[in-house]
Amino acid sequence: QVQLVESGGGLVQAGGSLTLSCAASGRAFSSYIMAWFRQAPGKEREFVSAITWSGGDTYHGDFVKGRFTISRDDAKNTVYLQMNSLKPEDTAVYYCAAGSRGLNSYRATFVDEYDYWGQGTHVTVSS
Repeated sequence: QVQLVESGGGLVQAGGSLTLSCAASGRAFSSYIMAWFRQAPGKEREFVSAITWSGGDTYHGDFVKGRFTISRDDAKNTVYLQMNSLKPEDTAVYYCAAGSRGLNSYRATFVDEYDYWGQGTHVTVSS
């Protein structure tokens, strides 16, 4: 069992930056693929970024375009999402997810591939 708690959301102006954190409790954090998804009002949950167990591979949604960086610190059981050059369309609730299966860049984008989810943290980008 893994519990995930996100933090770091808030209000930021367009062009600004935020760093989201996801703290995991439970065992074997380092064996999970970790990901960030987001959901804007009235829209489906959307894949943002994922990072594999060793941190050797990262995957990003097409809209990221080099603006976001995902990283993990297994010693702290924490995964991060550094978001730069934020746009109003990045406004959403951001969710952290953990998956126990090996996922390639395609499968990592699917909500159903993840076993555990956090409660989400709100990000609002003003124009």
